[in-house]
Amino acid sequence: MRPKALITGITGQDGSYLTEWLLGRGYEVHGVVRRTSSLERSRLSHLYVDAAVYGQSLHLHYADLDDPTTLRRVLLRVVPDELYHLAGQSHVGLSFDIPESTCEMTAMGTLRLLEMVRDLPKPVRLFHAGSSEMFGRPAVSPQNEDTPFQPVSPYGAAKVFATQMVRIYREAHGLYAVNGILYNHESPRRGENFVTRKICRAAAAIHEGRQRELSLGDTSARRDWGDARDYVRGMWLSLQQEVPRDYIFASGVLHSVQDVVEIAFASVGLKWQEHVRQDPRFLRPAEPTNLVGDATRANTLLGWKPEIGFEQLITEMTRAELTQDGLAA
Repeated sequence: MRPKALITGITGQDGSYLTEWLLGRGYEVHGVVRRTSSLERSRLSHLYVDAAVYGQSLHLHYADLDDPTTLRRVLLRVVPDELYHLAGQSHVGLSFDIPESTCEMTAMGTLRLLEMVRDLPKPVRLFHAGSSEMFGRPAVSPQNEDTPFQPVSPYGAAKVFATQMVRIYREAHGLYAVNGILYNHESPRRGENFVTRKICRAAAAIHEGRQRELSLGDTSARRDWGDARDYVRGMWLSLQQEVPRDYIFASGVLHSVQDVVEIAFASVGLKWQEHVRQDPRFLRPAEPTNLVGDATRANTLLGWKPEIGFEQLITEMTRAELTQDGLAA
């Protein structure tokens, strides 16, 4: 019998790539979808319209993290072997504007899910997506799985709560539960409100004459950026081990927002200096610093390491925007 996986947040960047990864390995994949999601225009649209996939090896179920009844019903119906919990309000800047809903979805939603997993008729292997934002302004750099959390945003604080609850349920209740502490990871499927996608879209639009300039906040801000396709591979690997542990998934290299700007504009033959300006409206109330991950444990125990480099990633993201406008088809 083929393994069965359930993914919350299946329509997101990571969820869509994870779905493809699991289907390619013979899984029966089930996904939790909010009723507000439009499947025809989602990152899953190419699978949703494929009659050989949808309804055969891929199944979608309507439920929501803030509606325990619907979520419990899906879990009892599917009874998965592996559960990948990727759903939640994932935009750090937005969490300052909607802190209560961020904590309700990201923190309490995870706790509710853990309670449901305890009651399932058979053991389930759970992966929870943590975030480098939990470290905030760390005292040491790079960070590993033992570095203390010091979040500086509502999103980071909510993720700390969720991550600690996963650890507690693993130790107190014997759940096979893994936290993957994911550093920033991007792809052509990244949400349009994230700075990397914003830059790549703008570079393409300016190249095509549809936009004149790009306004950004602090371009000196630095992050450890990787490729989402590498990171979902790590998620799967972490659940294939005999003993559940927490893992950091990171490139181990810092790049600035300015680096993204320069690569994106250069990839379409533009001089960024002629089109980019700073706008104080885009500055965050609190900015994490020195967030760079040490993925030694994942490398040693899982054999995981990033395969797609930063420049390759940003170039691909920018050219994908051109493709969508019919210029690179």
